[in-house]
Amino acid sequence: MKLRRYLRGSGRVLAFVFVASVIWLLFDMAALKISINDVNSQLLKERVIKEREAMKQQSRVTQLMKMGFKHPVQKVDFAVTRDEKRFSSSVKISQVYRHGGRDQDQMLDKKFNLNQGKGDNVPKSYSSKSVVSEHEDAAALPKNISPKQNASIKKVAVNLDLNVAVANISQAPPGVQTIKPTLKKGLVETMHIAQNVLDNVDSKTNGKVKDELANNGTKMSQLQDKDAHPDKTISQQTPNKNVKRKEEKLVKTPAKSDLNEQKEPLKPTITLQARDNLRGNSTVVRKPGVHKVLSLDVTHTPRDADAVGQFGQAVFFASNEDVEVRKRWNEGHFNVYLSDQIPVDRAIPDTRPETCAQNLVHDDLPSTSVIFCFVDEVWSTLLRSVHSVLNRSPPHLLKEIILVDDFSTKDYLKEQLDVYMSQFPKVRIIRLKERQGLIRARLAGAAVAKGEVLTFLDSHIECNVGWLEPLLERIYMDRKKVPCPVIEVINDKDMSYMLVDNFQRGIFKWPLVFGWSALPEEYINKNNMTISDPIRCPVMAGGLFSIDKKYFFELGTYDPGLDVWGGENMEISFKIWMCGGEIEIIPCSRVGHIFRGQNPYKFPKDRQKTVERNLARVAEVWLDEYKDLFYGHGYHHLLDKKVIDIGNLTEQIELRKSLKCKSFKWYLENVYPDMNAPLVKAEGLVFNRGLRKCLALQKDSLSFETCDLSKQSQHFNYTWMRHIQQQGLCVAPQDSRLALLLCDSTKPELRWLHKSSNSALAEHLLAEFASLHMCLEGDPQGDSLRLSPCEHSNIFQKWQFTHYNA
Repeated sequence: MKLRRYLRGSGRVLAFVFVASVIWLLFDMAALKISINDVNSQLLKERVIKEREAMKQQSRVTQLMKMGFKHPVQKVDFAVTRDEKRFSSSVKISQVYRHGGRDQDQMLDKKFNLNQGKGDNVPKSYSSKSVVSEHEDAAALPKNISPKQNASIKKVAVNLDLNVAVANISQAPPGVQTIKPTLKKGLVETMHIAQNVLDNVDSKTNGKVKDELANNGTKMSQLQDKDAHPDKTISQQTPNKNVKRKEEKLVKTPAKSDLNEQKEPLKPTITLQARDNLRGNSTVVRKPGVHKVLSLDVTHTPRDADAVGQFGQAVFFASNEDVEVRKRWNEGHFNVYLSDQIPVDRAIPDTRPETCAQNLVHDDLPSTSVIFCFVDEVWSTLLRSVHSVLNRSPPHLLKEIILVDDFSTKDYLKEQLDVYMSQFPKVRIIRLKERQGLIRARLAGAAVAKGEVLTFLDSHIECNVGWLEPLLERIYMDRKKVPCPVIEVINDKDMSYMLVDNFQRGIFKWPLVFGWSALPEEYINKNNMTISDPIRCPVMAGGLFSIDKKYFFELGTYDPGLDVWGGENMEISFKIWMCGGEIEIIPCSRVGHIFRGQNPYKFPKDRQKTVERNLARVAEVWLDEYKDLFYGHGYHHLLDKKVIDIGNLTEQIELRKSLKCKSFKWYLENVYPDMNAPLVKAEGLVFNRGLRKCLALQKDSLSFETCDLSKQSQHFNYTWMRHIQQQGLCVAPQDSRLALLLCDSTKPELRWLHKSSNSALAEHLLAEFASLHMCLEGDPQGDSLRLSPCEHSNIFQKWQFTHYNA
């Protein structure tokens, strides 16, 4: 009764309002919850989409190179200042490597601004800019690469000295040899010296490797994770003159049980490799056992995960240290101050495509001699180069490391280097008694090498995990293959290790300028290429490659007539391809390289003249009729023998004949078909815009006729030598008149400028040899020609060829 009383009148209204409010509140809360869920779902969806786009963007090759040579790279970030805590031992190398952008490089470029002016054909920046090696030396992460986990490795104590004979030279520590090369005397003597070495090469078998490992007391230890138990770094950065030779070195190799598992054949891989043997270039039949590529990364002491630059990290310096950085920059034209603080055996990220670790290689690969040539190299980078080879190469495959000192002047590269390297039995030092240059220094190293394969490396590199076996495997399958590693970038400012694009190859543009270019997408699709497939390379960078030693000498080595440095990569590349070999870039082999702004050492002779002379020798021996393209791109002056003497070419020409090498036309059509190489710049009818007639050759004289494409007498070529030519006759100015003379590339009086950089006279034919600006002009009163002072608006001085090829 009381409830009814309260619900009468206004009470009923209030109750109704209360119930309605509660119901409304419930609906509102439900709607809010649904709305929140929708928002969260939308945010999650957007986040997933963004992550997918980021992954796609990361995996997409940044830009295909156009016109110039670009060698884009992706930064290895996680830059740290020296005061910040570096990565702990629990941080994986792959995590260190896989993040970041390019802001750091841009900051460093602005901060140091040290790579200005002419250099070694080296980039001013690494972010989407050209990178060219000092020896006429890549891009976003390829699509199929994902973050890698560190491979587990077992530690084995192995003596690094496996049957390496070290010459005992008086007044020099063990492993040091002093010679004065006689390579200047020519190819015959060079090959004679090397043949004596070749006769003493031991034939290596799988059983011998096992015996060596057994004799050196190989012991197997427990499987350990690299990340959970990092090794520490060698702290010795300054050479100690009292270093004692260590009797044992720690080397990581798989246990026997692992080797048995690794020998399980992958049928598709073996099938593909067997096809290579059909080419007829295969080496002697060897044992068919195979194993997975060994992922060695050895240190002599536990690795310090907090060391400066460890894991390829970039390092920033405090402002008060900038002065020291700048002060020491010119010692190597990179950050020497930072390099000296980085461990000589630091870890770097494993940048190989993931499939590379599963690839099979043969058990009985050939041994190699690794040859470093250097002159006044920075101490820390030279040591880091050597340690990277020792620490990441299977000991039974590394016959020796030969350091060829090209008459260095730095004191620390003399006795101190001898003492330091004496602790490594496999390292030999050869000292040249006078400056020879890179080319002859390499020949000196090759002449005394004992390995079956020669591996040439620059002296400021860091070899990556699993770098060696993929190179030797290609030579094992075909002795005439010349494999090159992917050359990755060690930043010259912050010493960070940077990834390059897998689909890069070495090419050249006129006038024989080396550069990097993306592999054409249609070629990739046509051949169903994966990111780990070998890439046919028209021209190698020249600084890093392996080659069968006997094949190297069969090819005549480098041209002994080449001086110091420059053009040797072109010469050996053309020789290999045209004489039956192949050059390949192997994505499963990676080596980091410091690209310097300029050479820190001096040339024995004028650098520009030396390089020009070398390139002229290459052009004369190998380019056939295409050599005019070389000279026509700014090297006309080299045709004058009074300007430069390129030396005697008889021996090289005879060598090419004896090797039965193919023509350069074959090379362009089969090796580098996308190269534009027209034999003439323009051709066809020569039309005078004022007379509306065409030039014609009639009975050894020039006249004008009504244009007719069917008349051969009206067809002329405008050549790379800047000749107006027909049937071996060239139009030549004589005073104010014209004459027809036999064409001669060495005579500048036969040259005409047309479509030159002078836009006002682009359509004119300007006599190059005339003292004044004199142009070819059609006589408006008749059908004759004459020379007259150039007038940009004179229509009778404007000419046009039917076809322009360049």
